[in-house]
Order: sequence, then C-alpha cells, then structure tokens
Amino acid sequence: MSDYQIPEPEPKEIDERLAVELGQMAQNNVLRGHPSGDERCEGCRYYLDPSQDLSYCWHPKLRILVGANWWCQWWEPIPQDQA
Repeated sequence: MSDYQIPEPEPKEIDERLAVELGQMAQNNVLRGHPSGDERCEGCRYYLDPSQDLSYCWHPKLRILVGANWWCQWWEPIPQDQA
C-alpha cells in the first residue's frame, strides 16, 4: 500500500481562461440556463438530441453542450417536417 494521497483539486490557468471565454460567450449570445416562456433548447432546431437532458447545440454561433431547459437568442422552432 502506498502513502500517496490524491491532492486537493484546484483550478488551473486553462480553467480560468475557459471560464472567462464561456462567460463571454453566454453573455454575447444571451445564453440563459432557463427557458424563455415556452422556448427552450430541447424545442430548438439546433438542439441535436431532444431526448437528452444535455445535448450539443450546433448553431454556428454556439457549438457547445447545452441543457434542455436552456434558451438563447438564436432559438428557432423545429420545422414541422422535422418534428
């Protein structure tokens, strides 16, 4: 048995940089962690897998993992022929 102990986690420089970048992306795209009325990511044409609580948003301005109940200014309904 080893005396090695796992060190306490702490953010690295890359984590701080990514937090700032993602925060700016959320602000610039009016990305919110809650729906806007009936508009939510799971009902958006850019939400890749509506059966999942988290899925990839393939909108060209975002292209990130988002939650089903989130919303952003780029929200568009799923076209009727794809519903």
